[in-house]
Amino acid sequence: MDFKTKVYSVVSKIPRGKVMTYKQLGRKINSKAYRAIGNALNSNTDFENIPCHRVVKTNGFTGGYVKGEIEKEKLLRKEGITIKNGKITSFKDHNLKNYLKH
Repeated sequence: MDFKTKVYSVVSKIPRGKVMTYKQLGRKINSKAYRAIGNALNSNTDFENIPCHRVVKTNGFTGGYVKGEIEKEKLLRKEGITIKNGKITSFKDHNLKNYLKH
């Protein structure tokens, strides 16, 4: 399985209303190449099956998105995630810290 496929496989399993950090995603695919993860997500075109808007920064900020940060925040809010000044206000409640165990 190539790198991008690994990234997409994990992201496709993040449920609605939940988020995963780039770092957590890296751990799931055994990679510390967080920029490469971001680049893989940035080239995603299958937004329905690979919800890359659910991958966020470790500090709770939403981070970038291929369709723009405003659109990312809009999608997350639509899923019940509260955001203030670009940061998820209830980050612990929505974070998948132990999701998809190895």
